Amino acid sequence: MIHNNTLAQIRAITPPSREAMLNREASVTQFWNNNRKSLEEAWAEWEMENKNELLIPDETLLDPRLRQAVNDAWENPEKENAVADLWEEIIPGVYAIQFFDLERLAEFRTYLEAAANSGIPARPPYGIQLNRYGFMLDPRSEGHLAAPNFQAFYNDIMNRYMRPVARLLLDTYGYDTQTFGFSIQYNPDKDKDLQAHTDASAATLNININLPDEEFTGSQVDFYDKSTRKTVQTIFEPGKAIIHRGNVPHATHPITSGQRNNLVVWLYGNRMQIPRGGKSSYGSFDNPAPTEDTPENITARQRWSIPEEPKDTAAPF
Repeated sequence: MIHNNTLAQIRAITPPSREAMLNREASVTQFWNNNRKSLEEAWAEWEMENKNELLIPDETLLDPRLRQAVNDAWENPEKENAVADLWEEIIPGVYAIQFFDLERLAEFRTYLEAAANSGIPARPPYGIQLNRYGFMLDPRSEGHLAAPNFQAFYNDIMNRYMRPVARLLLDTYGYDTQTFGFSIQYNPDKDKDLQAHTDASAATLNININLPDEEFTGSQVDFYDKSTRKTVQTIFEPGKAIIHRGNVPHATHPITSGQRNNLVVWLYGNRMQIPRGGKSSYGSFDNPAPTEDTPENITARQRWSIPEEPKDTAAPF
């Protein structure tokens, strides 16, 4: 049951300072843990309070071709090749697609802006360099965006879209039971680039949510092709997503004007395991990998399934 005054109470409390969060002070974790239930209730109350004005985010926000192909594959996994055909290969282990429907993207951005202006404390993704903006998206994270309708949409993206696509394109089966996500913003006068790195994930889906008229310059993304030893450069376009193996080295150039807004979501195995070996050539110079390789001879039906294992509490940051 939601208490009608929880939202007002949460809006009245003082969240940890940015400095305290960056310094990982013990009081910060204590704040989020002590207020977790109240924060979740406040987000639910916020949705109810604004139900006549707020978007209910769902898969109709996504590109119609992708949505149709994915729904067909869930009905009949033997049709999964139609999903694979929509993704453009940039280099081995890196693929791109139009993910959001451009005609609906403004509605989604309005929803996120309303959430940002809700007055409910939220923890920014301070575990990475680009830490000044955004939400933590996954319930495993302190101070996450716990609005029930958003969480339903987030889980659909992870379960119905990202996981089977990663299994299909990147061979992540067996190392994709756990989820993680955050939103971020690149600004030329603040956090503006990201040095070469790999991700602590089996797969990363990076989705640009800029509107078509929100232009920016710079902020190109470099991916390093280990097989050719060449770097391939790409740039995000509105609603475009890139999915890649977590162990593919990548870097972001400085943004020189405008802003770039992205959702970044990860899949990895229990206790933060990631695969290595096998035909996927997994492994990361930043993160330990288990000794087991990705299982072989996975069927289409197995790819288009949701793991039964419960979520653990391990979070990359």
